[in-house]
Amino acid sequence: MGIRQDINDFLAKFEHQFITYNRIEVSKQALLNNFDFFKLSSAGSMQIIPVLKANAYGHGISLVAESLNERIFPYFAVDGYFEALRIRRVSDKPVLIMGAIAPENYTRIKFDNFAFVVDELVTIDALGRTGKRVKVHLECNSGMNRRGAKIGEIRQLTRRILSYPNLELEGIMSHLADSDGDDPGTVDEATAVFDACVEEVIACGCQPALIHLAQTAGSLKAKSRYANCMRLGIGLYGINPFGPQHKLHSELEPLIPALKLVSTITKIINLSKGEKVSYNYTFTANRPMKIGVLPLGYYEGVNRQLSNAGLVKVKTEFTPIIGRVCMNHTIISLENLSTKIGDAVVIYSDNPDDPNSIDQLASKFGLFNYNLLTALSPDVRRVLV
Repeated sequence: MGIRQDINDFLAKFEHQFITYNRIEVSKQALLNNFDFFKLSSAGSMQIIPVLKANAYGHGISLVAESLNERIFPYFAVDGYFEALRIRRVSDKPVLIMGAIAPENYTRIKFDNFAFVVDELVTIDALGRTGKRVKVHLECNSGMNRRGAKIGEIRQLTRRILSYPNLELEGIMSHLADSDGDDPGTVDEATAVFDACVEEVIACGCQPALIHLAQTAGSLKAKSRYANCMRLGIGLYGINPFGPQHKLHSELEPLIPALKLVSTITKIINLSKGEKVSYNYTFTANRPMKIGVLPLGYYEGVNRQLSNAGLVKVKTEFTPIIGRVCMNHTIISLENLSTKIGDAVVIYSDNPDDPNSIDQLASKFGLFNYNLLTALSPDVRRVLV
C-alpha cells in the first residue's frame, strides 16, 4: 500500500507540473456567488444541496467540492458511489448518492458518511441486512416516471425502512419533470403529489429531517408545504435553465458562469487560394489566408456542430472555426489577427454575452447547454481560478 501511494503521489505531482495546451478554468468565486444567490433568494429558509454528479456538470468534481467546503449545507449530491469516493478525497461533508446501485454491492462498500436514495424493497432490504447505520432518502414518483415510488407504495416502503433498526429515514425527495417548461400547472400538479407522499410518510409516524423536491428551475416554481431543501444543479455553475424567451429567464440573470474552456495555437499554416481544410474538404480557401490549429476536438468536448459555424475568441477578437471539428483538433481562421504559436484561444467563454458562451451556443445552434458542459472530457485539466 505504501509503494502504491508513493507511485500515485509521484504521478499526481508529475501531472500537475506537466504543461498542457488545453485547460478548463473554474471560478471559485462564481461558484460561491451562485450558491449564495440561491441561499439568499429563499431568505435562508431552504437548505441547499449542491449537485456534483456528471463530474460536477463537467466542471471537475474534486475542484467544485473543495471550493464549496467553506459553505454550510447538509449534503453534496451525486449519482454514483465512485463519485462519492472522489468527493471524500477532498471533503469530509456528507454525500447523498442518488443513483441506483446493484443491491449486492452494499456488502462491499464503505459507508463513509454517505446516505442513499431508495425507492423499492430490494434496496431497502439490502441496506437493512448490512446491519450498519445508514441514512436513506425515500424517493417518490411525482410524475417523472423514471425513478421513485408511486404514492400507493409509500407506506409499505416507509414501514419496511422503519423495520430495520440500523436504517434512518432521514429524507424524502422527488424530481420535477417540467420545471423549466412554460406551463406552471405541471409543477403545481407534481408538487401536490409530492406533498401527498410526504403526508403518507408522516402518517407512518416518521418525520424526515430533509424534504427536497425542486432543482434549480423548480426552486422558482414549486410551492411545497413541506420542502425545506432544494437541490442546486445547473444553477450552481452559473447556467440559466430557462431559455432567453422564458418569462423567468431574468430571475436568474445574476448567475455567473463558472467555466471557461481554453486552448492554444500549436501550429500556423498559410493556405493558398483553393486549398482545403479538414475532413471531407468542407472548407476551401477562396483567397490566400492564415489558419491556426488547436489541439482539441470533439473528444475533448468541442461540439462537432460548430464545424464551419462556431466562433472562438483570440485575445479580444472572435474568429470562426473552419472545416470539420476533428477528434483531437480544431482549426480556426487567423485572418486579420496578430497571433503566434502559443497564444491562448477561448473555446467556451465564461462571459454570457460572448457568442461562444455556453448559453449563446446552445441558443444559436439548438444545442443543450447541460450537454455542452457534461461532454467536456475528464482528461482536460481543470484549474481553479
